Amino acid sequence: MRKDLDDVIQGWPYNPEPGEILAREIRGRDGRALLQVRVDLGVLQLEVVGRPDGSRPHGAATFLDYLHHHAVHHGPGRDAGSIWTMSPRHRAEADREFVQFYHRRMAWLALRRYEMAARDSDHTLALMDFVRKHAADEEEYVASHEQFRGLVHFHRAQALAASALERRRPEEAVDALRDGVENLLLHQQSWWNRRDPAESPDLSLIEQLRLNEQEIRRNFAVEKTLREQLEEAVAREDYELAARLRDRMQSQAKGRR
Repeated sequence: MRKDLDDVIQGWPYNPEPGEILAREIRGRDGRALLQVRVDLGVLQLEVVGRPDGSRPHGAATFLDYLHHHAVHHGPGRDAGSIWTMSPRHRAEADREFVQFYHRRMAWLALRRYEMAARDSDHTLALMDFVRKHAADEEEYVASHEQFRGLVHFHRAQALAASALERRRPEEAVDALRDGVENLLLHQQSWWNRRDPAESPDLSLIEQLRLNEQEIRRNFAVEKTLREQLEEAVAREDYELAARLRDRMQSQAKGRR
């Protein structure tokens, strides 16, 4: 039985445009959905559900799931006054998962599968949160991930906004972009401003999200979303209007399910 990848590689040349990700969805022999990403030296094949490499670390769906379980059952206890910390082996395995989810997130974005991209962004952010809490004794290790948190927020905001536009919900898209800007501003203030703001990529990402928001408002005649109106009503202490706006938002949310 042939085991080389010649047919796949020769039939799918690696000639991307600058910044382009070459990705496609395929079906495996058993019919399951798979992702393939063409790279310089070959092809990456990723599972679309669970961990991209298809493994179940220690029986868990992802290594993050295992880490949460391990921290609860092997930590110092609630009354110990300390937090369980990741070992070097844990950190190395977490890095593997970071890389795998990065490749799959970028593939989903390239394929315009925006809800899937947002889902994988959420996983990466949750893994970053875990690392920040349970590897605080290794500042350099935490920093190696935190410097990319803004980019993940950026991808997530873009994915959620694009998904909303596909469903013809421009107000939802505007709210998603505004959330992305807020998350990026928080990251800028809490991370880059305490280090070297000149090296921060967050400010350009914020500008891009704001430009996207302005374009959507202009193209779809969105002046103020319901959420923006609610925020203004609360700020004015107009609680009767705020209650009506909340009811409208809840009604819309139910209609989307």
